[in-house]
Amino acid sequence: MLRSLRLAALLGGLLVSAFAQARDIDPGTYGFPLTNPFEATIATTPPDLRPKLPLDEDINQADYTLNIRPEREFILPDNFWAVKKLHYRLAEQKHAAPLVFLIAGTGAAYNSAINEYLKKLFWQAGYHVVQLSSPTSFDFISAASRFATPGVTSEDAEDLYRVMQAVRAQHPKLPVTDFYLSGYSLGALDAAFVSKLDETRRSFNFKKVLLLNPPVNLYTSINNLDKLVQTQVKGINNSTTFYELVLSKLTRYFQQKGYIDLNEALLYDFQQSKQHLSNEQMAMLIGVSFRFSAADIAFTSDLINRRGLITPIDYPIREGTSLTPFMRRAMQCDFDCYMTEQVIPMWRARTDGGSVLQLIDQASLYALKDYLHSSSKIAVMHNADDVILGPGDLGFLRKTFGDRLTVYPYGGHCGNLNYRVNADAMLEWFRG
Repeated sequence: MLRSLRLAALLGGLLVSAFAQARDIDPGTYGFPLTNPFEATIATTPPDLRPKLPLDEDINQADYTLNIRPEREFILPDNFWAVKKLHYRLAEQKHAAPLVFLIAGTGAAYNSAINEYLKKLFWQAGYHVVQLSSPTSFDFISAASRFATPGVTSEDAEDLYRVMQAVRAQHPKLPVTDFYLSGYSLGALDAAFVSKLDETRRSFNFKKVLLLNPPVNLYTSINNLDKLVQTQVKGINNSTTFYELVLSKLTRYFQQKGYIDLNEALLYDFQQSKQHLSNEQMAMLIGVSFRFSAADIAFTSDLINRRGLITPIDYPIREGTSLTPFMRRAMQCDFDCYMTEQVIPMWRARTDGGSVLQLIDQASLYALKDYLHSSSKIAVMHNADDVILGPGDLGFLRKTFGDRLTVYPYGGHCGNLNYRVNADAMLEWFRG
């Protein structure tokens, strides 16, 4: 009888897990005011709807450096002196507390705006916080990446894990009770792979992991962002560039206000004015932002590996050398170009001819489907209108995470992370 009861309980638990549904937030009660995904991505949350957070001077924090790849001292040109060592930021509590590692998004450094916001949110809630750069940021590529060719998520996770272990070793007296992990955008995808890696390495035994707006299929997200740059924008021709168009709009906006105000509410306020950007202009602005990230990645990877695709192999680069011609060349290479010219050849060389489809699969959440489905400590928060999602991506997340997935109706790409409702949900997940 006892065995039958146990079996029934086990089967009941499996059935509940199998049919657990994602938390779809009702648009009528959500309250986030920006229903345009491009506008939300750019302007984010209006200031009066954000949580109240501490000022920088109120936080016990400092920046530190790690000498992860000492051989880069001799490979990198002199004008790369600032990134020959890896920088990170640690915000400490004055008592024993859990520690949260934060991984930045595509091309972003440890002190990116979203990482800074998340740091303040979690530090105020009583956590130690470590801010890490994305493996795709030029500082991480230069100072911490083994192959200096980010894009293979499992390899990027290995590099991040070594950095996290080095951070822990650098602060042996920091009183940590538990370890937590989070990341936004590409950093969320990285966090999932780091969590899986930790299941065997056991350096941290993460108690909770939170993925914020992750790409499901990295290649799909890359293509979505690359297409935004190709948007047809009214008012742009051979004599008027996109940048000139946006600059003229901002100029007229400030003339009408009567003063220049560059505070954090600028973009939201700007979008409420007569000079606001159209959907096409906002789409291109988002696409151009990611194109700059792709250019940084392509240039840095090519330079370190001496591939000669952007910078001639024997070209002397010294402290006073202008890098502008090379960055212009790099700007012509989007993410797909970078993957084709640098990531895929490296991947094939290291895997004895692995296929592109294998690479795409292994760089996405699909590679971790079974682990993510069974690991109750990992949750996802995403937006139904996120521009990086492709057909079937939300369906995959629903089947894989069940009630550990929260889907907000609006917010674009990471535009609602600093909304009070989302902030409360993040803290609630970590607190259990």
